[in-house]
Amino acid sequence: MMTLDLRGLVPAPVTPFTRDGEVDFDAIHRLGGWLGGHDGIKGLVVLGHAGEGTFLTADEQVAVIRAFVEATDGRTPVIAGITGEGSTVAALEARRAVDAGAAAGLVYPSHGWLRFGYQTGAPQARYAEIYEKSGLPLILFQYPDATKATYDLETQLEIAGQQGVFATKNGVRNMRRWDTEIPVLRAEYPELQILTCHDEYLLHTMFDVDGALVGYGGLAPEPLIELIAAGKAKDYPKAREIHDRLLPVTKAVYHRGSHMEGTVALKEGLVARGILEHATVRSPLLPLPAGADREIAAALDAARLGSALVAA
Repeated sequence: MMTLDLRGLVPAPVTPFTRDGEVDFDAIHRLGGWLGGHDGIKGLVVLGHAGEGTFLTADEQVAVIRAFVEATDGRTPVIAGITGEGSTVAALEARRAVDAGAAAGLVYPSHGWLRFGYQTGAPQARYAEIYEKSGLPLILFQYPDATKATYDLETQLEIAGQQGVFATKNGVRNMRRWDTEIPVLRAEYPELQILTCHDEYLLHTMFDVDGALVGYGGLAPEPLIELIAAGKAKDYPKAREIHDRLLPVTKAVYHRGSHMEGTVALKEGLVARGILEHATVRSPLLPLPAGADREIAAALDAARLGSALVAA
């Protein structure tokens, strides 16, 4: 298995839609081309939560992967969110992703586990089947501690040791677990690439990781690339300065009633930065309340993140 190097910023971009609700391929080319043009961006993860991946048909998912691959001329690896409920369904999804040009897959837990939890060994079997049937290199996705789909340390270690798994995206959002479990993962599997996905807790997690796999990177790649560099250099004052500069944006995008609203806010932010023309989302997402677009634009201005000057 050829291992991707994701040690840096890995944005999870939104999926743009036309005002009629269809996938907007022209906007994907603008967004993907802009993100792929930054030094320090190691890959793009499409079809995740920020990308409304589960709101797309299978044909649309394939088309979105292909469009992002084309947008970067194949220079930036495109990683596909693998979200199918059943393991065989997810394995078939992974095979379609391979055919569409995906370089790796981010494996979501079976969504029924969010409510009911998982049987011992079931997550390991899910990863094994997906890899065996697709050959797609895989990223372990650790869900928040508040859900029943979060993996205990033993499960994480067993998945990390499986063939095909080369990285972990950790979003446990429990700093006690983060501080005790990440060092064990690092010690047991030194080659495992550890990526934070704590969009709203980046400062705390930035000093322990190889990079960040975050939707936030699809809106503010420039300061996040700097933040990752500061974390690797153990330069806390610099990291703190970037964090504080971004805090108005963090609050405007992620300090909302639901983390899912962050997807809508990311699109509003991309409108403010001149990359998207509008912030159309798919149901069950809804537009943000009136005035949110101005609030987000003001926060971006405060963080010195103006127009990205994307050519039409």
